[in-house]
Amino acid sequence: MSPLSLAFSALSPAGPRAGLNIFIFHRVLAEPDPLFPGEVDAERFKRMLGWLRDWFNVLPLNEAIRLQDQGRLPARAAAITFDDGYADNHDIAMPLLEEAGMNASFFIATGFLDGGRMWNDSLIEAVRHTRLEHLDVSDLAPALADLPRMPVGSWDQRRQAVQALIGRAKYLAPEPRLALVEAVLARAGVQASTRLMMSSDQVRAMRNRGMVIGAHTVNHPILAGLDDAQARQEILSSKLTLEALLDERVGLFAYPNGKPGVDYSPASVAVARACGFDAAVSTQHGVARRDTDRFELPRFTPWDPSRWRFGLRMARHLARH
Repeated sequence: MSPLSLAFSALSPAGPRAGLNIFIFHRVLAEPDPLFPGEVDAERFKRMLGWLRDWFNVLPLNEAIRLQDQGRLPARAAAITFDDGYADNHDIAMPLLEEAGMNASFFIATGFLDGGRMWNDSLIEAVRHTRLEHLDVSDLAPALADLPRMPVGSWDQRRQAVQALIGRAKYLAPEPRLALVEAVLARAGVQASTRLMMSSDQVRAMRNRGMVIGAHTVNHPILAGLDDAQARQEILSSKLTLEALLDERVGLFAYPNGKPGVDYSPASVAVARACGFDAAVSTQHGVARRDTDRFELPRFTPWDPSRWRFGLRMARHLARH
């Protein structure tokens, strides 16, 4: 056993004291992306899976939760999760997981299946593909009024423009946000892709090949900004849509964006419980223990590119939590 494996065993022993490390991903790209060079691509994901296989006992999330509830979780227990439902989860991540002999849970925002697109990806597409040298959007929406005329000639400039646009749109209500996004696409002169997200058939194929499918709302809203009826509609509809699609019960849920007190509230947690899930995951950093609220399970992923830096950051994370 490697020194890091020994450290992880000491920090996350088997049995009632066991911790569950839940890793979070969103996309696995075919090739490195010049616009987002830190995004995980296939080669990097393959390396990371090798590290996780060497250091952790990777389990399906639902099985890991059941074992932890029973006090029977193995040492160095971990689960892998993906949020949103990107097509590359099916095309790239799943084959690599299968090659490594590992399982993951995929949380699907059902409103974007079969040709839909998340609002942030629309803004990314607008900036990535525009042929303009400068993008001036300050007249398109009140939320953009303070933005200067943005140069978009280099990848670095495009990256800064994307960050500025997403930052101003993120916490808008759905209707004004959609209007802003469509206006930016039109100003950029871009027709955004309809192939970024999974199809219903791809979700079925993933489940048929042993992957776990969970719900992630319909439209990926900020749940903290919704009333209970709206939150219930978003959460329960995604669950029922997936259950009809897969002809089985869906027991896991992930809060969109996932920061407690910012992206979801105690009321959101209460709604998720009432909708009949077994557990829900956030993006709060931490390690799930036996006494952790099953509807606010934390997740974490080190993004260090080297094996030892990744491992050391993970060990420090375990020591803190």
